[in-house]
Amino acid sequence: MTDPKQTDPKPEAAHGVEAAPHPTSLAEPDAQASVEAPEPFTELENLYAENAGLKDKILRTLAEMENLRRRTEKEVADAKAYGVTALARDMLGFADNLARALAAVPAEARAAAAPQMAGFVEGMEVTARDFAQRLARHGVKKLEPQGQKFDPNMHEALFEIPDESVVAGTVLQVVEDGYAIGERCLRPAKVGVSRGGPKA
Repeated sequence: MTDPKQTDPKPEAAHGVEAAPHPTSLAEPDAQASVEAPEPFTELENLYAENAGLKDKILRTLAEMENLRRRTEKEVADAKAYGVTALARDMLGFADNLARALAAVPAEARAAAAPQMAGFVEGMEVTARDFAQRLARHGVKKLEPQGQKFDPNMHEALFEIPDESVVAGTVLQVVEDGYAIGERCLRPAKVGVSRGGPKA
């Protein structure tokens, strides 16, 4: 009896075809590794570029935070300095009326007035000074434009006064007092300015 293991040839040998080598050669893994693995210098350049990008983002963030801090400080300072603007503007009418009442009493009438009337006028003067001091404590100050150069940011020109003896644009008359709060104009002074004199 014949052993089947000895008599049965390999299928490939029976048909005259040799067995093909294994599809994966030893050289292929090295070739793939050289393609897929990045070059060391390329990887280092990528890291440098990423580091530069992160550094730029950090610097921008720090600059934005510094700008925000400065804006916040300015807003807080403005709130403290100008928080009473609306109230102060409303109170200027009281100051105007008080000044008009005092101006309506001439010096001769004060001197000849009875003690009670003289005391009343003096009390009004004390009230006017106290009111001005209270406004000043909140940053409100009265403008003194008389004899100063006309400033469109602080003054409102109502008319011109011909006068060649002074520089043109000099405030010669104050019709209504002006006020400022901090560096801002609370109410412009209404004035008359010179015309015809030499230019500044």
